[in-house]
Amino acid sequence: MNIRELKNANDVKAYLDTAHGQYVKVGITDIDGVLRGKYMHRDKFLKATESGFGFCDVIFGWDSDDELYEFKQKKGRNLFTGWHTGYPDAKVRIIPESGRNIPFEENTPLFLAELLSGEVCPRSTLKKVLNRLESLGYKSKSAFEYEFFLFKETPDSIRHKKYRNLNNFTPGMFGYSVLRNSVHSDLYHQILDMCTAMDMPLEGLHTETGPGVLEAAIMVDESLISADKASLFKTFMKVVAQRNALMANFMAKWSELYPGQSGHMHISLLDLDEQPVFASKEDNDIPDQMLFFIGGLQRYMRELSVMYAPTVNSYNRLCPGAWAPINMTWGVENRTTAFRAILGSPSSQRIENRLGGADANPYLALAATLGAGLLGIEEKINPSKPIKGGAYDIRVPKEQQVPSNLGESAELFSNSEAARSLFGDIFVDHFVDTRLWEYNEYKKERKFLEVDKISTWELSRYFEII
Repeated sequence: MNIRELKNANDVKAYLDTAHGQYVKVGITDIDGVLRGKYMHRDKFLKATESGFGFCDVIFGWDSDDELYEFKQKKGRNLFTGWHTGYPDAKVRIIPESGRNIPFEENTPLFLAELLSGEVCPRSTLKKVLNRLESLGYKSKSAFEYEFFLFKETPDSIRHKKYRNLNNFTPGMFGYSVLRNSVHSDLYHQILDMCTAMDMPLEGLHTETGPGVLEAAIMVDESLISADKASLFKTFMKVVAQRNALMANFMAKWSELYPGQSGHMHISLLDLDEQPVFASKEDNDIPDQMLFFIGGLQRYMRELSVMYAPTVNSYNRLCPGAWAPINMTWGVENRTTAFRAILGSPSSQRIENRLGGADANPYLALAATLGAGLLGIEEKINPSKPIKGGAYDIRVPKEQQVPSNLGESAELFSNSEAARSLFGDIFVDHFVDTRLWEYNEYKKERKFLEVDKISTWELSRYFEII
């Protein structure tokens, strides 16, 4: 039995009866997109597949540095967890269909899980949007692209160096270099083989512009599965790197000297009969539903920005001339705009959302994108005229500008009727609180930070874990 074919608790039991080893690894993605988990004995795990199990809800009550959030009770708002609740176990559901083997752990089984309540769980938040999309008669497919830097460093060495004067994996810019990927083919093939073995195969892997920076494009899949694969890729790419005495970094921008690191999303819609909705009837024609989807992105992605730019560091990337958008413009095959319409065959016609950084939680970034798009379809929002040429010098109204910092994004999200309609009040309030906490932690240290540089605070907080 193939672990990727499991559908329910009985399938899982049948598989584990034939598997070697006594332990299973379980992981759940927290609010920051960090995969948290543990090993479980197979006997306990099998019971959990039938009735769920308890996982301390502190993983949704602390930040990426394991500092407990200190939220104050506000009138009309219930805090998800904290000292006032005693940080109890939350009921967690194991996802049988998420199973895969970890090749460098003697094929130890790994399964993803999600909060049973779903109120603040990133995966459940994406599912909520997908269910609403299905109620409109649509399914979606997605694919993530990640840029990340590699360093000849270890978790100990970066701390010893205080995150400065780091050794890049390779020197020079060398985008799309056959020289680099041939010299280091052993590592490239480790990455490719790991992704294939864990059923998140890459469509492409190449050097990007920057010393030691790579770009990986994960193959398209149903949107929920696509986000699962993105979460797993970020985690296990870091694992492969560290097992090779390297470090992979997914910060939005680790250095002011180089372009930032993106987490682009490619989106397409299908009807319930699996027919492509964005398919053109004529060459270079853009269907109404595709235009409405883009219109929704233009209208709502500013107020949902905290879901794809969730860290203080995210906003260092969103600047002119650095291959990142600064406004909610769109164009056909235009990489200076936020939303790139890609025309071609019916099966490949899609929208690329270029706003997100590599630091974003993939479940939340995708939930925001699909949510804004479906509102565009529901409300039949027509987009502005497509941009031809560079979009950096285009003047747009404030409501189409990228927010300038995390605090501004959090306030926009808190006041967004669209966000509350899509994700629910409990999620919005909790997520806003976590982002304002993040921003305020940064502001505490601001007087000690370097001017116009990526701060040591950002590097120490995000370099390894995000």
